[in-house]
Amino acid sequence: MKKIFRILALTWLGACLVCGCTSSTIGTRQVDHRPEIIVGSDVYPPYNYMDENGSPTGIDVELAREAFGRMGYQAVFVGIDWEEKDRLLKEKAVDCVWGCFSMNGREDRYLWAGPYMVSRQVVAVDRRSEIYHLDDLKGKMIAVQSTTKPEDIFLKHEGKVPELGGVYSFEDRELIYTALGKGYVDAIAAHETAIAQYMKDYGADFRILDEEILTTGIGVAFDRDDDRQLAGQLSETLEQMRRDGTSAQIIGHYLPDAEKYLEVGQSED
Repeated sequence: MKKIFRILALTWLGACLVCGCTSSTIGTRQVDHRPEIIVGSDVYPPYNYMDENGSPTGIDVELAREAFGRMGYQAVFVGIDWEEKDRLLKEKAVDCVWGCFSMNGREDRYLWAGPYMVSRQVVAVDRRSEIYHLDDLKGKMIAVQSTTKPEDIFLKHEGKVPELGGVYSFEDRELIYTALGKGYVDAIAAHETAIAQYMKDYGADFRILDEEILTTGIGVAFDRDDDRQLAGQLSETLEQMRRDGTSAQIIGHYLPDAEKYLEVGQSED
């Protein structure tokens, strides 16, 4: 059984000063006594990753902290093996899964909060590649992360994608970038924002095809048997954050033109 590791300790509300009869002042921290919501996710910049201090940050981390805070909870992020997410939800090892999680095609598998953003699933190739259109992928090799929508799409030849020469599925999504960079595959497929972030962080010379393979709403997944009604409450809170501008402000810290990612009503079925 794979282990879950905690990547976020209890958050602190702030520091308070305790004054006595002497001139010395003792600094103390006020413990956050709000109930925890354990959020399972894996590292996926710019949605969830570690900052220079070793603390989780990113779009989903900030949205979760704000949304659950409004609901009276503190969000505690734990790292999970993405392939184990269903089991962890069923066993109540995590309360929800939040990490750029595509809802399309999974509507009946979970209780969902959202969609809170829209995302394009795309294909990227080496910049020198002669692959410019999805049709050019016929007979080629592609790398995807296992248990993701791109894996489903290419294994089942859904939508506009042709039959490929092979699909390599990696548990660790970082390996798809390595496979493309080393020339082991002809292309990769993932969320456009994640590919763009990788190119920025590592100077990778990839080219993203203009044709997307899917435009999808992303949401927060709870187990189907969860009877706490948290999914519905979270959906309402995320919608409030969208209307009052909080979501756009958070997303804007990480992505340009934040409003286009909030056009959730335009995601495809």
